[in-house]
Amino acid sequence: MKDTGTLRNLILSDRPIGLPLDNRATEFIDLSGLNISNCTGCFGCWTKTPGKCVIRDDAVKVYPKIAASARVLYISRVKYGSYDTVMKTMMERSIPIQQAFIRLLHQETHHIQRAVVPKQATIIGYGDISDEEKGVFTQFIGRNARNMCFEGYRVVFAQENELEQAVRKEVLSWGKL
Repeated sequence: MKDTGTLRNLILSDRPIGLPLDNRATEFIDLSGLNISNCTGCFGCWTKTPGKCVIRDDAVKVYPKIAASARVLYISRVKYGSYDTVMKTMMERSIPIQQAFIRLLHQETHHIQRAVVPKQATIIGYGDISDEEKGVFTQFIGRNARNMCFEGYRVVFAQENELEQAVRKEVLSWGKL
């Protein structure tokens, strides 16, 4: 994994994707190939080691990259109107990039971010998804976007057999890779 200091674009996926990347400003991380444990809810990242998870696994290499990226592409199977297991686990393990302190935003409480680069996000949800589940997922992503201080975000849906094409289309829209 690359140094987070110069990372502009980050692609997080719950599965391998055939995507040729020649650009040093874009990194692809296949979460399914990493050792990422579940969050235990100990809040050690807020109290014992502020900004750092006390669980020492591969997640500690990923969440700083999320914080440092100006653009993030999340690729996840949609399961019950949410991210599938590996992406949801990673999102929960990203809590160290937030502080324990709360702010009001649109009459809702949200955590204050810890040195997080403002970002544009695209979320590609794939699978055999009903219209109702698409609505639940879109609403869920909107709530995440506010909590994670996204400057802007888009939700795109794709069938599994169209996923790589949808990912390539999105990444190509970023410019030359």
